[in-house]
Amino acid sequence: MTDNYDVIIAGAGPAGGQAARDLASRGYDVCVLETESRDEFPSRSNKSTAGTFPSTMSSFNIPDEVVMNFTDDVVLESPNYHYRRHQPGAVLEFADFKNWLVEESEADGAEYRFDARVSKPVMEDGKIVGVRYNGDQEVYGDIVIDATGPSAPLAKALDVCNLRREKQAIGIEYEFEGMNLDPDGYADLTDTMMLRLDHDMAPGGYSWIFHTGEDEAKVGVCYIQNEGHRHNAKSGYTIDDYLQHWVDTDPRFENAERIAGKQHRGSAHIQLPDRMSTDNFMAIGDTVPTVDPLWGEGIDKCMRSGRAAAVTADRALTHTDQDTSASELAIYDQLWHERVAPKVKNRLFMTEMLYRASNERYDALLKDIHRFSEDQLDDANGGNPLAMLRMMRFEDLSILASTAKEWFSN
Repeated sequence: MTDNYDVIIAGAGPAGGQAARDLASRGYDVCVLETESRDEFPSRSNKSTAGTFPSTMSSFNIPDEVVMNFTDDVVLESPNYHYRRHQPGAVLEFADFKNWLVEESEADGAEYRFDARVSKPVMEDGKIVGVRYNGDQEVYGDIVIDATGPSAPLAKALDVCNLRREKQAIGIEYEFEGMNLDPDGYADLTDTMMLRLDHDMAPGGYSWIFHTGEDEAKVGVCYIQNEGHRHNAKSGYTIDDYLQHWVDTDPRFENAERIAGKQHRGSAHIQLPDRMSTDNFMAIGDTVPTVDPLWGEGIDKCMRSGRAAAVTADRALTHTDQDTSASELAIYDQLWHERVAPKVKNRLFMTEMLYRASNERYDALLKDIHRFSEDQLDDANGGNPLAMLRMMRFEDLSILASTAKEWFSN
């Protein structure tokens, strides 16, 4: 076992696993440090609805063996209305998916060190040259990648990504059996991924039901500690209380039971990132402040950021003089904005406006959406300002003004 590598990656999630997979396949010496033990990886505490679309499956050659259920449609719900769109997708078994990434990269030579809790960077002449983990152990590399998610010990120490954590997203998910996926008065959720906008269930966020086969589904709640949450939150309610409230009041759960051991919870952060790289270093995946678009799909964003980091590292390490300087690794920032989260400012602004709207406005939005073409919805979700304006009503001006006021004050 060596202590010197081309690339060190902290975190073996979708972003870290994909970066390791790409780099190992190109012949680089890669070491991945993962907090969890090999026997427990990935633990049930890992958060993810693990829903994705065919573009992601094909782009990253994700095998059918890690899919719980292939879906046909996406459904958006408000308290009293719903919108259905034909959008083929796949709900992944997240544990199998993450283990597949490990196995793929190990087959190409990547080394994984489990039970390795990263604590801080090893610095030399003001630049990161390695990682300290498990107290006093150290490993060194030409490039270090932080893929640890919200903990982000390396990115924080290097003051990368603007990690102020002002808007924390908190989520919990259970898997249920005995679901009624087609009760009267609701959309049929058979072979469907559903997202619900309803402050009674998720103030300042959204809830979901992803059908995983037969009468089973992934069910969760996520809210952001934003203005929408502060205005709509129930006194004393925790994230668990909101999910239980939904289960207690929705007929789809009347005979449903939680599947033992199938619990996922976690957090992320929602804010604009600044730089995501510096000398010898890149931050990827959920370490980078997350943008939560209308259709979700965080797995795709994580894997694309991992691939962009691998492309950048490959270029830097094959440079005539092996240039891993901040200016060279800034190519990752450019790729992130172009390929991972294009028009990130517009999309984040739209997201903040969405979560400030009332339940009545969510009902109106779902009625309005039926008038728009799929291309118009895609344009709005993609951050097209004109398409976003076309979806607004006169009463949205107050939401626009309050969002803009907070936006510019920050």
